[in-house]
Amino acid sequence: MIGQYLGFAAILAVAVAAAFGAGFLPQRAVPYLGLLPLALGLKAARQAWRQRGGEDDGEQDAAGAGLGGPASLAVAAVTFANGGDNIGVYVPVLTTAGAGGMVVYAVVFLVLVGVWCIAGRFFATRPVIAGTLARRGHVVLPVVLIAVGLLILVEGGAFGL
Repeated sequence: MIGQYLGFAAILAVAVAAAFGAGFLPQRAVPYLGLLPLALGLKAARQAWRQRGGEDDGEQDAAGAGLGGPASLAVAAVTFANGGDNIGVYVPVLTTAGAGGMVVYAVVFLVLVGVWCIAGRFFATRPVIAGTLARRGHVVLPVVLIAVGLLILVEGGAFGL
């Protein structure tokens, strides 16, 4: 759990810094940041489509090979390395939220990291749920990213929406 928090804190720091940088964009350009999560979602959907029916590639993370589980820094590194899509989604959301909204989002995100860790452990120890998520979980990510991208575009009035 410590590794998750370290990795996520790094992701959040990068996203906040990028959101402040994006704040220098003209106000009418900000809604178009929704194109980033939309593109990430479409990319994830394309990958899921290409891999449908295929088996897992069998890659295992070496960090989890120890007797006591993965070390905190290894988990943090993996979390951060896999966080590019998070940053791509968080930057437009944080940019449109303003400084006060950023603080609220950051607190909520940090609380939810703990909730996700607890929920992940719970679900991972339930064979039926874990099996279902392993088979169908790849569909959820593209749907969520596309929905977030469209929401940012529509809420911001991009393309006259």
